Amino acid sequence: MKKAALVSGVISAMLGGLWLLQGLGLAHVRPILCFADCAPIQGASLTWAIVGFLMVTVGVIAIFFSVKRRAAATTQFR
Repeated sequence: MKKAALVSGVISAMLGGLWLLQGLGLAHVRPILCFADCAPIQGASLTWAIVGFLMVTVGVIAIFFSVKRRAAATTQFR
């Protein structure tokens, strides 16, 4: 469970970071797979910046608690 929280936290933080950078207009990634008329996001987007920030925050919290629990568990058994 702790490893799953750590892995999901890292993935969430990285994906959220990408969304945050795209929302701020600092990173430009063209669409990879489109099923309809896909147009790349032009310029900054406040919505994606907010979603990215929230995702980074959730990812960092998940990483913190998974590492904190693991450190506490190893010190208990010593």
